Amino acid sequence: MFVISNGVNTKYYANNRKQSFKQTFFWAKENNDRYTELDQFAKVFLTPEHLTDMITKYVVLNETDRILMVMRPYQIYATEAIIDRVAEREKLKANNESIEKQNGYIWHTTGSGKTLTSFKTAQLLTGDSAIHKVVFVVDRKDLDYQTAKEFNSFIKGCVDGTDKTKVLVDQFTGKDVYYLEKDGEQQSSTKAKGGKVNTRRNEKLIVTTIQKLNNAISNKRYSSRMEPVKDKNVVFIFDECHRSQFGDTHQRISQFFTNHQMFGFTGTPIFAENAVTKFSRKYTTSDLFHKPLHKYTIVDAIKDENVLKFNVEYVGRYKKKDSANEVDIDVEGIDTKELMESDVRLEKITDYIIAQHNRKTHSKAFTGMFCVSSVPALIKYYELFARKKAEGKHNLKIATIFSYAANEEDPDADGLDEVVLDKVAEPQVQYEGIASHSRDRLEEFIGDYNKMFGSSYTTKDSESYYNYYNDISKKVRERKVDILLVVNMFLTGFDSKTLNTLYVDKNLKYHGLIQAYSRTNRILNEQKSQGNIISFRNLKKRTDDALALFSNKDAKDTVIMPPYEEFIKMFNQALGQMQTIAPDTASVDSLEDENAELEFIKAFRELMRLRNVLSTFADFKFDDVCIQEQEYEDYKSKYLDLHDKVKTNTAPEKESILEEIDFELELLAMDEVNVAYILKLLSKLKQSDSDEEYQQQYKSLMQTIGGDPELRSKQELIDKFIQENLPDVQSAEEVDDAFAAYWEVEKEKATQAMAEEEHLIPENVKELVERMIFSNQEPLREDIVATMEKPPSVLQRKKVIPRLAEKLKGFVNTFYGGM
Repeated sequence: MFVISNGVNTKYYANNRKQSFKQTFFWAKENNDRYTELDQFAKVFLTPEHLTDMITKYVVLNETDRILMVMRPYQIYATEAIIDRVAEREKLKANNESIEKQNGYIWHTTGSGKTLTSFKTAQLLTGDSAIHKVVFVVDRKDLDYQTAKEFNSFIKGCVDGTDKTKVLVDQFTGKDVYYLEKDGEQQSSTKAKGGKVNTRRNEKLIVTTIQKLNNAISNKRYSSRMEPVKDKNVVFIFDECHRSQFGDTHQRISQFFTNHQMFGFTGTPIFAENAVTKFSRKYTTSDLFHKPLHKYTIVDAIKDENVLKFNVEYVGRYKKKDSANEVDIDVEGIDTKELMESDVRLEKITDYIIAQHNRKTHSKAFTGMFCVSSVPALIKYYELFARKKAEGKHNLKIATIFSYAANEEDPDADGLDEVVLDKVAEPQVQYEGIASHSRDRLEEFIGDYNKMFGSSYTTKDSESYYNYYNDISKKVRERKVDILLVVNMFLTGFDSKTLNTLYVDKNLKYHGLIQAYSRTNRILNEQKSQGNIISFRNLKKRTDDALALFSNKDAKDTVIMPPYEEFIKMFNQALGQMQTIAPDTASVDSLEDENAELEFIKAFRELMRLRNVLSTFADFKFDDVCIQEQEYEDYKSKYLDLHDKVKTNTAPEKESILEEIDFELELLAMDEVNVAYILKLLSKLKQSDSDEEYQQQYKSLMQTIGGDPELRSKQELIDKFIQENLPDVQSAEEVDDAFAAYWEVEKEKATQAMAEEEHLIPENVKELVERMIFSNQEPLREDIVATMEKPPSVLQRKKVIPRLAEKLKGFVNTFYGGM
C-alpha cells in the first residue's frame, strides 16, 4: 500500500501495476469528513495499529484480474459496524440478556462497491468461532455472470451457479461439495464429471440465492436434512435488501433459523414515504433490519468521485387540448392512456432515440437501456426498432428481456415485484402465471438474438432462459448490444461501466427511480463524464423528491448536472483562458518553452472535457459557442502535434516535463471515424465532379484523419494511396478492394523493413503481432526476444526491448488500430 501527498491533499492506494489515479482514496471519518492534510492524515492513518488492520484485513487480492484492491473508508466502517454488532449480540447472549432487534443494515449508494464490502464482511465473520455459517444471499436475477465472477475471484468456487438446492443443503450440513472448472468458471456439482474437478471442504462462507434458500427450508425433500442446522448460529447478509425482503420468504427464513442474525445492504432503503404495504401495514427496511449501521449517500459518492452525476433531459411535453397544463400521467382515463401509448407517440420517441443515440453514447463508445411502462409497450417499441432497421434507418443492435406475467406492469415502479424469473428455484419447476402471448413474443425476440450472436436460447426451458439472462448481461457490458429494452428487469442490481444512457418511458419514483438512474453513473474514463437520462415523461418532481428522500433536499444541485446554458458559459470561459496562452492556432507553434506548452495542453484539455459534455446535449451546435468548429479542429491538431512530439522525443540528455502529462486522447474520439468511414470518403473523393470539389474533399479528408488519434498514424499511407493508386481505380465501387490490396502490400513492406532494420525474423514478428491483436495487450519481453535473429546481452536488453516494444505497438496501431 502507498500514500501520496502534496501536503494539502493526501491519498492512499493499493500496490497495483494497473493503478489508475481513480483508484486512489482519501481517508475520512465515519461521517465521511476527509482528512486531507498530511499531518491530519498521518495522525490517524499512519499508526501501527491502523496500518496493521489495513494490510491484514482490508487489502484484498482479486484472483481473476491478479490485482490488489484496498478498501475505502466507508467500506471499512460498514464492515466494522457489522462485526461489532455480531460481537454485541454474542455478549448479550453470554449475559443471558435479550438479543431482540440485533440486526442492522448498511445504506451505501449504488455504485459504491457494496460487493467488495459485503464479501469482506462475510469473510471476516467466518473467523468468528461462535458462528456456524455466514450466508451471503442475493436475488437470483443479481447472481449473474459478473457477480459470480467477482465473488469467485475472492474465494475460488464459493458461488454455486446452478439451481440445485441439494448443493446448498450440502454446504449447510458440512458435506464436501465438488465444483467443476470449465472455461475459467466454477459450477458446483455433487458428481465429479467433466472439466477440472475441485473439492470445497465444509466452507463457512456460503453464497446463494434467496430462491434456493427458500426452497431448502420449505421443500419437504430437504427439511429433514436441514433440521440439525436450525438452532446453529447463522449470520445472513442480504444484498440489495430494498427488495425481495418484504414477502413471505423473509419471514420463513426468520422462523426456520432460531439462532440467526441478519444484515442487509442497500443503496435505497425503504422509508415511510416509499414503504411497502402488506396486510394493511406499511413495512420499512428498519422493520426488518432494525437500524442503519453506516450511511454513504449518492451525494457523498459524487463528492468523492466514486460515481458520476446525472444529466437529465425531459423530452416531449404533452398538453390537453382544453388546458394549458401538462397531462397528469397518474390521472386515470382512456384519453390520457391512449395518448401515452399511441402509435404516433411511440414512433416519435423511437425516431428521437435513433437520431440521438450516437450523440448520447459518443458514437457507441457506450451502451444504452430503454425502460418502458409495460410488456405490450415494449413489444410495440421492439417492432418499431426492427421495422426501421429493415428500412435501413439505423444499424443499432436491439435486444430485450422481460418476464411474461401480469405483475410485470409495475404501476408504482417501486422495484419490489418478484417477477417470474425469481420463482425458479429448480430446473424442473415450471413458470407460473404465464401470459402466453407475451411468452410467444419473447421467444420470437430471443430468436432474433440467437441469429445476431449464433446462440440457441429459449423460454421453453428455465435453465436456458436463465442462461439467456446471463448472456445478455455479458453482451451489454461488452458493448455488443447497443440498446437493451426492459420493463423492470436490469433496473436494479445490474452494474455495467460501459452503460451511460437510460431512455425512460415509465413512471418511476422514489427508490425505483434512483436505482434505474444509477445504472448509468459508474465511473469508467474521462469520456464518460455523466450518466445520461432522457425521460419521455415529466419526472422532474419525482426526481427531486427521490433525491431529497435518499440524500437531502439540496441534493439535486450536487447530483444533477447543470443545464446546457451553464456548460456553454463554462466552455466560453475555458476558451478565453486557452486563448490568453495561444490566441490562434499558429501561435501554438511559437510557444516559448515546454512550460508554455504544458499550460496550453492543460487549457485545451479542459476545453475538450467541456466539449465532451456538450456533445451529449441534443441542442448542441458550434454556433452557440465563441469558436468555429474548424478553428476548434485546428487547435485539436496542434494539441495532437504536441502529443506526437512528446511520444517520439528520444533525446536521452534531457527529460521532458511533458512526459508524464495525460493527454486524455479518449476525449478526441468524438465521432465514429474508422477505416470503413475513410473508405466512404475515398469513394466520395473518386466521384468528385470537378477539380475544385476534389481539392475541397481531399482537404476535409486529411483534416479528419489528422484530427483522430487512432487514424493519425495512417495519414501518410492513406495520402500515398490517394496520390499513387486512386487515379488508376476505375470507379468508386472498386475503391474498397483497391485499398485493401494496397494495405496488405504496405503492411508486408513495413514488416520486412522493420525486420531488416532491427535484425528480426519476419515470421516471428507476424506471429507476435497476431498475439498482440488477439490479446489486446503489449508484447512481453520474452516474446520480443523470440523475434530477434540474435538474442541481445542483458545490458543491451534494457535499451533494445523498450525500443522494439514501441515500434511493434506503432506498427499495430498503424495497420490494425481502427480497422
